Amino acid sequence: MLVREIMHPDPIVIGPDATLDEAYALMREKGVRHLPIVKDERLAGIVTDRDLRLATSCLSDRPFSPEARLHQIMKFPVHTADPLDPVEVVARTMRELKIGCMPVVEDRRPVGIVTGIDLLDAMLRLTGVHRPSGRLEVRLMDRPGQLARLTGLLSERKVNIHSILSYPDADGRLRIVLRVGSLDTRPLAEALCRGGFEVVWPPHHSCL
Repeated sequence: MLVREIMHPDPIVIGPDATLDEAYALMREKGVRHLPIVKDERLAGIVTDRDLRLATSCLSDRPFSPEARLHQIMKFPVHTADPLDPVEVVARTMRELKIGCMPVVEDRRPVGIVTGIDLLDAMLRLTGVHRPSGRLEVRLMDRPGQLARLTGLLSERKVNIHSILSYPDADGRLRIVLRVGSLDTRPLAEALCRGGFEVVWPPHHSCL
């Protein structure tokens, strides 16, 4: 999945000479929390609703007037994404930097914006949980052919696989999470058990 598939296109933007009060009013009107700041159609900075609150707070070391200009408080340089970036790369960057959004740019022109909520929505789509489905979780040895054997067994039982996710377990094996086109996954778990697989979910099954 790529950024262009989940970004909000044509983001709401504002100029660097707009006031803090104007930026706050625009955020309320449009229902957004992040405003890319654009000068000569190029990204010049970014401001968030939190930035505005902190800038005008009486607890700030140097509180600004609501009539102060955005270029006085905006963040720059801005961490940006490309429309063709994989979503997992953007998610990792946002997590490492602890930021809530990334403008998406082409030739320094903002063409979209991605937020943390967008990434959560993307994760739901990647897992297939938004569709009626059942869940299987299996622990595999991390070696060639294991995943193929697992999917082959499900294919033999005419089970459609909606999504597959994997992550390393603490002992070096792989945890495989599948969303499958069957809500009754216990018979599938039994079949996988008989096939020699270690099934983690659904729990409390008994291998026959």
